[in-house]
Amino acid sequence: MNRTAVILLLFVVAGLCEIGGGYLIWTYLRADKPIFFAFTGAIILALYGVLAALQPIPEFGRVYAAYGGIFIVLAIVWSVVVDGFRPDRYDLAGALVALAGAAIIALPERP
Repeated sequence: MNRTAVILLLFVVAGLCEIGGGYLIWTYLRADKPIFFAFTGAIILALYGVLAALQPIPEFGRVYAAYGGIFIVLAIVWSVVVDGFRPDRYDLAGALVALAGAAIIALPERP
């Protein structure tokens, strides 16, 4: 698998872990779900941290800066699929700008 594919795959899987783990804790606290939801969410959030650390990008700050753009897009997709949210043109434009920023930060190979 090439470097770009690895970067994108790790960002997407890490993002799903962060959003999914946070969502489980959210539902425990706000929807009166069993404590199992919170514990499972915490484990998934820890997995997010491990996945982010596996990035082939060597600089911590650069990984998290680029991840922020990916997270924005994934959060909107999650809200559409899980919550039935309908993004407007400003949501979509903002997501595209964030995604472009993430690509500019993460994808060029540097010496």
